[in-house]
Amino acid sequence: MKKLITMLALAGLALTTALHAQTADPKTELAAKVVKLQQGPELDRLIAQLAGSTTQELIANWGPRLKTNVAKASQKKASEALNAELKKYTDDANQLIGKQVSKVSTDVLVPAYAERFTLEELQQIAAFFESPAIKKYQANSPELGNMFVQKLIDASRADVLARAKQFDDAALKIVGAPAAPKASQPAKK
Repeated sequence: MKKLITMLALAGLALTTALHAQTADPKTELAAKVVKLQQGPELDRLIAQLAGSTTQELIANWGPRLKTNVAKASQKKASEALNAELKKYTDDANQLIGKQVSKVSTDVLVPAYAERFTLEELQQIAAFFESPAIKKYQANSPELGNMFVQKLIDASRADVLARAKQFDDAALKIVGAPAAPKASQPAKK
């Protein structure tokens, strides 16, 4: 009887393994491989940009409050404390967003790749991402991107500043000059 139970258990295990092997779609597995291979330094930069955009919202909200709610003498110290908190927030936001990459990739990109590409195309894409030239490109991409962005900023700075001055001039005509601070008048006796 014990031998029969063992044989049935082994047969069940073999059947489960065979069913799993039949249901494992090579196209989906290859799509998952392609998604993982393509996630290089650009993904880290995207995560940082997403976290940074949420930081900008906080700055836009709390910057004016700092100026209106904190005495001028205490603003520098309060600003430093806020900056420290913003750094912690940004680091945490990076981590929180980064933790979702694998799940979202699996839930969204893998099925999309499997749907849009043939098995042969996925094999070619995987070979592309595994090539030494692409690995080198991915490793150098952040530095090259930063070089490009810095030169673009430098090249366009004067024009952008001139356009900002035009905006300021137009805004001044629309809104008017800020009110001059009222001079303290002597108290009436």
